[in-house]
Amino acid sequence: MRWAELVMAGVMAIFSLYLMWKSAELPIGWISGEGPGGGAFPFWLSAGMLICTLWVMVRWVRKSSMLSRSTKPYMDRRSFKLFLIGAGSLAVMIGSIHLIGVYGAIPLFLIFYMRYLGHHRWLTTVALAASTPIALFLFFEIALRITLPKGLTEPLFYPLYDFFF
Repeated sequence: MRWAELVMAGVMAIFSLYLMWKSAELPIGWISGEGPGGGAFPFWLSAGMLICTLWVMVRWVRKSSMLSRSTKPYMDRRSFKLFLIGAGSLAVMIGSIHLIGVYGAIPLFLIFYMRYLGHHRWLTTVALAASTPIALFLFFEIALRITLPKGLTEPLFYPLYDFFF
């Protein structure tokens, strides 16, 4: 557990530096009359993340956190199995987006994950699996006008487009 904390802090620090460098391609300061530059929010958010990761490293060196003193393994056999199931089901969901679209893949993933891994009641599982694609459709397709992949289910959305547009 001790080394996992340090490795993750190092990876996050490198990622923070990359994001700071990439967001600095846009103005990161205040533009008079306009407000903050296009890169200001990601740059300063990444700078905050870098400070936090550096603080994690300092605490690791000083052994002042519980994790920095731990000798337990990062993942036991059960945790690794759950990780593989979660990552595998997520990979299947992402792969199925091409075939059944976002609005079909997400509910199926939620049903599997909530019911079979989370052991939630069917009522909770079905309510969330049904409401999530509706909320996503209204937010992305209607409010933001960003089209998400629909795969083979696209013809089912034509009446909705006629209704909203």
